[in-house]
Amino acid sequence: MKNFKRKNAYFSLCGLNCGLCNMRLSGHCPGCGQGEHHSCSIAKCSLNYEGIEYCFQCDNFPCDKYKDADKYDSFITHLHQFEDIRKFQEIGEVAYMNEQIEKVELLDFLLENYNAGRQKTLFCLAVNLLELEDIKEIVKHLEKNEDLKSMEMKEKASYAVNKFKRLAENNGIILKLRKNQR
Repeated sequence: MKNFKRKNAYFSLCGLNCGLCNMRLSGHCPGCGQGEHHSCSIAKCSLNYEGIEYCFQCDNFPCDKYKDADKYDSFITHLHQFEDIRKFQEIGEVAYMNEQIEKVELLDFLLENYNAGRQKTLFCLAVNLLELEDIKEIVKHLEKNEDLKSMEMKEKASYAVNKFKRLAENNGIILKLRKNQR
């Protein structure tokens, strides 16, 4: 979208974690306000408000564009969108971005070492929705597990996926995109 530029490629205008999105990882989207970007009604709206880097900075937030935003997913989870916005506001941009950068690095590690070709979406969801310390704990376990070193990639991937699914289940999280059933 022309004239829509932002500094932060990891946390979108609307509060999504673009750095953890499989569309960005696949090269289909550069991130919110980066390079050539698809049309977005929220981005168009932001062009009417100078100095607004994030929607939550607007006096009208949340507006009608956010109606049911956390009920369905597109290509990235919206499940914790409002929770992530609150966390961003609470701990500040620098701390939140440092956490996101760390999550992106962990996601890259998982994709490089435990992706047998079909785990990308699940790992993106897991790293997006689970707490950083929990993700680090699983990654540490994966790195220390000597049995994994002799396994084929498919077995390693299955083992890692099961660790994340169990953790997510224990936290009441389903690692699946929720499609709009309209």
